[in-house]
Parts: sequence; C-alpha cells; structure tokens
Amino acid sequence: MINTEDIDALLGANGPFARELPNFAPRAAQQAMARAVQHAMAECETLIAEAGTGTGKTYAYLVPAMLSGERVIVSTGTKALQDQLFFRDIPRVRSVLGARLKVALLKGRANYLCLYRLDQTVREGATMEHQQIEQLASIRAWSARTRRGDRMELAEVPEDSPLWLRVTSTPENCIGVECPFYDDCHVITARREAQEADLVVVNHHLLFADLALKQEGFGEILPGAQAFILDEAHQIPELAGQFFSQSISGRQLTELAQDALAECNGVTGAIGLVLEPVEALQESVRRFRLIIDSLPVRGPFHELLKCDGVSGALRDMGEVLAALTDALASQAERSRGLMSVNERARHLSERLDRIAETSSEQDVRWYELFPRGFALHATPLDLAAPLRAMRERTHAAWIHTSATLSVAGQFDHFARQLGLDDPQTLSLESPFDYARQALCYMPGGLPDPAMRDYTERVIDAALPVLEASNGRAFLLFTSHRALRRAAELLADRVPWPLFVQGSAPRHQLLEEFRASGHGVLLGAASFWEGVDVAGEALSVVMIDKLPFAAPDDPVLQARLEALEQAGINPFMGWQVPSAVIALRQGAGRLIRDIHDRGVLMLCDPRLTSKGYGKLFLNSLPLMPRARDIDDVRRFFEQAAEPASSLRS
Repeated sequence: MINTEDIDALLGANGPFARELPNFAPRAAQQAMARAVQHAMAECETLIAEAGTGTGKTYAYLVPAMLSGERVIVSTGTKALQDQLFFRDIPRVRSVLGARLKVALLKGRANYLCLYRLDQTVREGATMEHQQIEQLASIRAWSARTRRGDRMELAEVPEDSPLWLRVTSTPENCIGVECPFYDDCHVITARREAQEADLVVVNHHLLFADLALKQEGFGEILPGAQAFILDEAHQIPELAGQFFSQSISGRQLTELAQDALAECNGVTGAIGLVLEPVEALQESVRRFRLIIDSLPVRGPFHELLKCDGVSGALRDMGEVLAALTDALASQAERSRGLMSVNERARHLSERLDRIAETSSEQDVRWYELFPRGFALHATPLDLAAPLRAMRERTHAAWIHTSATLSVAGQFDHFARQLGLDDPQTLSLESPFDYARQALCYMPGGLPDPAMRDYTERVIDAALPVLEASNGRAFLLFTSHRALRRAAELLADRVPWPLFVQGSAPRHQLLEEFRASGHGVLLGAASFWEGVDVAGEALSVVMIDKLPFAAPDDPVLQARLEALEQAGINPFMGWQVPSAVIALRQGAGRLIRDIHDRGVLMLCDPRLTSKGYGKLFLNSLPLMPRARDIDDVRRFFEQAAEPASSLRS
C-alpha cells in the first residue's frame, strides 16, 4: 500500500508524470484528491469528492487505484468516457507507474456483436432495405477481424441503426451454452476478462443493472471489488431510479410475441399451440395503446385507470400474456429457444401483474406514451434505502466524484438522495482563472420565463452577443420546444453555420461544430454535460432558463409531496438544489482549458428577481458579472484587458 508522501511525489513537479507526460502540470488540488481517494480505499470509507474542471481528477483516482493492490471498479457516465479511460488515460498512467495489473473494459450486452444473431440475420438478408444490406456487409467484414466485438469500433454503421438490434443479443434471446458460437462469444470473453482483472472500467448503466439484478438474485455480471469509483457521479440519482424500478413496455410484449413465433420454426406442432395466444397478445397490446391515446404523454397510474376501458384492457392483456406463458411452458423442454421465451413470458407476466395490481406507499406507479407504444413503471419513492443496502452488501469503499455535486458548497442534497450517511467530503476548486477568463452576462429587460414570447426575447438578446463573439456559441435550452422555436428564429438571421440537436447524431454535430470555427450550436439536455470543446471554437454558452425539472414528472410530484408531508420545503429542499447542479453542468461547458476565454450568458431574470437566485449564482465559479452588452463587446474586443475592470 502506498502512503501520502508517495502520491505527492508521483504527481509532483519532480515526479514521473511531470517528466514523462507532455503538458502534465502538477496541481495541488489533484494531489489532495489522490490522497483522499487513497485514504477512503484504505479505510473502506465513502467519499464525495467534487473536483472542478481542470483539476485532473481522472489521474487523481487512477493513481491510488492502480497502486492499491486491490480490485477496483471504475464507473463512468457514458460509454464514450469509458473508451477514453480505457484506451487513453489508463495506458498512460500504467506506463508511468510501470504497474503490472490486468485491466478490462466491460459494457452492456447490447454493445457486443452476437455471432449467432449475425448468422441468423445474414440468412434473412433478402428482406432488408438496400441501406441495411450495405450495413450488414460492413458488419460481416468487421466480424472477421474484430477481437473485442465492440460495436463502437465500427464507425461506418451508425450507432442508432436498427440493424444493431438484429445482430446484438439481450438476456432474453441469448441461448447460452447451446449457442454454436459460444466459444467465440464476445460477451462471454469480455465478462471473463473482467472477472480476472484488477481494474475494470464500466459505465453507470451496467453497474446499476448488475447491482440491481444481484439484489433480485439473478447473479452478478461484475466481479466483487474492494473499491467502486464513480466518475460523473451527479448522474447517479436519476440512473438509480431507472434500475430500481419495475417496468414493462408494449415493445417488450410485441418482441416477445415475435420471438415466440420465430422459436417455433422447426419444432413440430409448436406453432399450432402458440399462434393463437401470440396473435391475441399482439391485438391486446394494440388495443390498449389505442384506448390510452388521448392521455398526456406521461402521468400517474391513477390517471391512467380513470380512462374508460383501461382497467378491462389491462386485465385482458394480463390474461392473454398468461395464456401465452402456459402455451410456451408446454413446449419449453423441446428447445433452448422455447425455454428462453417461456422464461421471458413468465417474468413479464409477473411484472405486469405487480405493476397493474399492486399499490405500495414505497412506490410511485406511472405510465409513459410513445408514438407507437407505451411503458408502465413502478419506481421507488425513496432511493436512499436500496442504494444504502446495495453499498453495504459490497463491503467496499465508494468514491463519488464530479465537477458538480454541491450546492453553494454543501453536499447535503446529493448525500440525501443516495443515502450517504456521514460521508467524507472534499471540495476542490477549478484551477482556471475565471476572473480573467470568463464573464457572466445577465441581460436586463427579459420577461418572466412563462411568457409566450420568452424565447423570441431571449434570441433578440442573444444576437448582439453572437455578433460580438462572431458565432462560436452553444445556445442551451431547457425544453425541445424552445430549441425548435429558436432554430426557426435564427435560420435566416445569422451568417454562421447553425447546428441543431436532432438534425444529426450528437458526435457528428460536435465534430462539425468544432471544424466550422464560428458555428452556433443549439442543444437541449444531452448537450448540457459530457461535451468538451476547448479553444476558440466555443466562446459563448447561453442558457435560456433555470433548469428546473419538468413539473409533469409523476415521480418528482410524488417525491415533493412526501417531502412536504415530512415537513421539508420541497421547492428549496429538492427542486432548487437539483436545478443548481444542472445549471452548473451547463455552465461548465464554457471554460475547458487554461487558455479558454468566454461569456456565460444567463437569461433567466429570476436569478436577480427571486431570493433563491443567489443560491444559483453563489454556486457558479467566481467571475465578473455584467448587465450591459457593451461589457460583452469589450470582453471580446480587448482580450488583454483585465476582467476585473468590468463593472458588475
């Protein structure tokens, strides 16, 4: 085990990182975080470490993790960050340390090519459209040369191509050891490597899917570990809600019906028993979706049940699903595939019964509508208890880190959501000089955000800023409706390239934005975090409104009611802290490097007109504030002028 002096020496000015890595800058904050991570791992403690942008938090947790001699799981917010860690950061740290340890990258099953389903799809290829036939040819050629089978390797087939659903597997349609390609299975290989590794890199989706499954007794995907390090930990509360929920969707039921018919092929007499309940299930799903078509796109379960015919349609759907389960059970011993779909049918039947008929004070039951489908959910009202139990079962250290975990310097909101009792905490400010590098511009005269013409007024206020910056801007919106309206308003009014979320995949928009040099990108939720554009290509980040959660979220509504019953002000105790963290994420897109300069434009007048506005402003990095557009122009015109001379 290393001690704190070793960490300081390794990451210090005369250490191997400074000697061997170009552009490595020793940072006291990085060393402080590395010491805290090392201590938490040694003492099996829970740590919350907020590390501002530019702190170097990745190396701060990788160095003690690699030198600990313990098995460590590092979980990131996205698959892209996983790849960055595994292919770039970890090899560098391992090389500098000369560390002899096994490292594995593990993603969810849907990320790996399934050789069996690829073989099946090739046989059915004649029914495909021309574009998918070309994509299938690319996948076949790649399948012969790939070692990992990770679909991220194959850039020429878009990540959202429907073909991936046909050539990857799910737990339900995997035929396991009976698969003729079992010995070469990419999923099995990745899991085997993870079981044998000292350091495993996963993403939050996989981590919580595994831990939630383990809670229900289905076995674990991930190996046991002595420490879990969660990067981008601010995402955990929302993700945990998904994985501790019970859900069933129309799509799952439709796919079950289709797969049940497919598995009957070649099994004499099976189709005669299964066809009728399959058709009945497909019809019941279609009829249920029609009945609820007039409802809002999401809402509490009790509102669903008020709709005429819903209770009967739910009961019918449960009965035909049970009938299909019985029919499949009678044939389950005849093939591994039929056994698999029978198990799926049984699990879905139990889940539908539980959601439709079981009301619990601990759960929030709700529904969602999609253009061609629906989903029914039961989500725990309080995630603290299951998360606390999950951590206790691991008997491991848990390290949570992100640039945005606190509200005005306090971690109470984050800790309460995750059930973290008396955790160790550490807050490290960004090394960037915001007083010199940034300006916070809050234009005056904007109306209440609820006004119908609010987006028009925001764009009017943004145009002179864009002129001063010559484009080079992110315009971030709290709703897709506002984003679309802004795109309409700007289409013929700006000379710079416009990049609008939804017009192309996110990674493509970012690449084109960077390459343009003077682009203006309009984004909603997915562009508020995990986006890194350093340099002059991004010099303005505009945020239209304070990012309060959607008021129609039935889970949020129930949680707010529970807080009120417990004597806690739900607005100040939950909604404001959550919005503060989201605002900090969006604002964090602006300054990504010591050489960056830019303007953060905050349009919401509630920042200055409401008492809680101070909490938002006090949670942002300290930078000069301006109300006059001339200050913005001066900021861009006189790059060398000290920012502190601007009036606030």
